[in-house]
Amino acid sequence: MAQKGIELDQEAISCSICLDLLKYPVTIPCGHSYCMNCMKSHFDEEDKKKIHRCPECRQLFPSRPVLVKNTLLAALVEQLKKTGLQPAPADHCYAGPEDVACDVCTGRKLKAFKSCLFCLASYCKKHLEPHYTSPTFKQHKLVDPSKKLQENICSHHDEVMKMFCRTDQQIICYLCSVEEHKGHDTVSAAAERTERQREVEVRRQNIQQMIQDKEKDVKLLQQELKAIAHSADKTVMDSQEMFTEMIRLLQKRSSDVEQQVRSQQETEESRVKEVQKKLKQEITELKREDAELKQLSDTEDQNQILHNYPSPSILSQSTHSSSINICPLRHFKDVKAAVTELRKRLQDILRKTRTNISLTVTEVDVLLPQPEPKTRDEFLKYSCEITLDLNTVHRYLVLSERNRKITLVNRQQFYPDHPERFTDCSQVLSRESLTRRCYWEVERSGLVGVAVTYKNISRAGKESGFGRNDKSWTLYRSKDSSTFCYNNIQTSVSAPPSSRVGVFLDHRAGILSFYSVSETMTLLHRVQTTFTQPLYAGIWVGLFSSVELVKVK
Repeated sequence: MAQKGIELDQEAISCSICLDLLKYPVTIPCGHSYCMNCMKSHFDEEDKKKIHRCPECRQLFPSRPVLVKNTLLAALVEQLKKTGLQPAPADHCYAGPEDVACDVCTGRKLKAFKSCLFCLASYCKKHLEPHYTSPTFKQHKLVDPSKKLQENICSHHDEVMKMFCRTDQQIICYLCSVEEHKGHDTVSAAAERTERQREVEVRRQNIQQMIQDKEKDVKLLQQELKAIAHSADKTVMDSQEMFTEMIRLLQKRSSDVEQQVRSQQETEESRVKEVQKKLKQEITELKREDAELKQLSDTEDQNQILHNYPSPSILSQSTHSSSINICPLRHFKDVKAAVTELRKRLQDILRKTRTNISLTVTEVDVLLPQPEPKTRDEFLKYSCEITLDLNTVHRYLVLSERNRKITLVNRQQFYPDHPERFTDCSQVLSRESLTRRCYWEVERSGLVGVAVTYKNISRAGKESGFGRNDKSWTLYRSKDSSTFCYNNIQTSVSAPPSSRVGVFLDHRAGILSFYSVSETMTLLHRVQTTFTQPLYAGIWVGLFSSVELVKVK
């Protein structure tokens, strides 16, 4: 019955902070009691927050309460200590289905506080005490409660596995190290753990650094998103303002033309009406004279005729006669023709600027460029079909194989005149503009030049040759030598014997690479620059030479 009474008094003699038997019990103003040290620690933390409250009922106190010893509880605790009895633990101290139970407790087991890797057992606080007080357990390894302690027992020898075989990468016991794993690289499990812990820490540091770096990148990209949105909004707004201004200027010009036409209309109509008025006056005068003459003609008195019409007179010719040169179908057609010409010019300008604006917009690329291809299969992903612009081909070049093969001959070909035709260099341009990643190949025979160039390269003179200016980049290949040429500067290139040349262009990244293509791809020359305009493929052909655009797959 005495034990029953002690169980009923458990809450009164236990500290709700440390959940242990009260040590020097004190009571605060709300009536709750705690250990002296527990309460001091609690109020020390509360001092930092500048508030003081009971940890159980949360009642606030205007200032830090003075801790007063509860003599009644202190006497009760002392009595329990003398009798050797302990209060029954609270329900939350007992082990549940998911908890690790104390292996020493009998009956209803308490929760384990620690597990011992040496004993392969788990202990509550009470039964763990010898591990702290007795020298016998000094070398034992205590860990957080674990249900997997039996996994540390060797299934062959029923021994604790304290060794690690690095050869087989598994935990073993000492007997395994001298039998099945004899001659293997073995160390103590503790040593291996220390080594792996060190590796884990190094890896964690690397991971944490990577996390920090990537978080910085995420922030940078977030800022870049805002910058892109702001720049795009501002560009759209500025563009709208400029287009609105251009529309306003066109409308004003239209209004000016209308005003000029109407003013000229009034002037011309006034002149016409003035002439018309004078003509009508002359008609009236002529009709009057005609009536008088008719009346005179009808009279029978000859003396009267002779008296009133003494001699014939010459009629005065009107300056406003039917000989006036009138062009009723012309009027303001010249104005219409001038406006039509203006419209055509604007259309040409808009068409050209549209390409430049589109190229400028697509060149916006805030992310890092993609890696360059390495294998031919990777290059072929960017293959593009090159077709020749017949308006640029030199008159001594013959096209065949559906305009894919170019040969230099000594007889001039008939091509119509065109301002974009090359007149002094035996070369030709592609029809397609190149503004993204692209790859193409040519099969050559003899001396040829493979180039990329701006469209505005000169069409006449020595400076029109590929590589002889700052508008084109060219690789010249013959059977025995290879040369790269830009801005009239030649660079000798070492190249294996091969009749096929591959060209890779990354317009955005400013990369141009020439390759010798056979069973493998050999880099001949690489250019890193900034391309400011769309590029075009170019082919130059030497005497007794030919080159064919290859359809790559």
